[in-house]
Amino acid sequence: MVFLTTMFTGIVEELGEIREIDREADSITLTIRATTVLDDVHHGDSIAVNGVCLTVVEFGDDFFTADLMQETLDRSSLGQVEVGSKVNLERATAVAQRLGGHIVQGHVDGTGEVISRTPGERWEVVRISLPEHLSKYVVEKGSIAVDGTSLTVSAVGEGFFEVSLIPTTLTDSVIGSTAVGTKVNLEVDVLAKYVEKMLER
Repeated sequence: MVFLTTMFTGIVEELGEIREIDREADSITLTIRATTVLDDVHHGDSIAVNGVCLTVVEFGDDFFTADLMQETLDRSSLGQVEVGSKVNLERATAVAQRLGGHIVQGHVDGTGEVISRTPGERWEVVRISLPEHLSKYVVEKGSIAVDGTSLTVSAVGEGFFEVSLIPTTLTDSVIGSTAVGTKVNLEVDVLAKYVEKMLER
């Protein structure tokens, strides 16, 4: 028997919206307005929210809820979302589906901060701070997930990397309007981490 972990592609299916936030001492419950990702949804299914793999607790015609424990709040930017915030949504990948982006697990490796946005004629270059412990996994022309969106690294520098966003990415994902100074979730290419582990052995 083969067991597969939940996997995403980093191709955003829709922009959802935070409808309600219930805060407890060490957890929160998010209610998220959605449509596309609710097609064939079941209790316990996985949906990536800004790149964080969350479990569907309840759902209705136009919403689902998910619980976030302290571990998730400590490692991601979801603890900072507010009612009305837009979020990237993606259902777990079906085995027979085309892999349009790269392998994304929904396990956030760290957070960065949008440093600058430089608009072009039809695109935009976004510079994001890169935590030192993740820098060895990020290479020019490699893949990285930013708030769950699969992006190609266009440049890497001391303490930062850049992504060049095409019009579709600018309109169909939250990175298209993320303000300078905003914290974003980062997931590096899992293949790089496996290679590192193998070389250590």
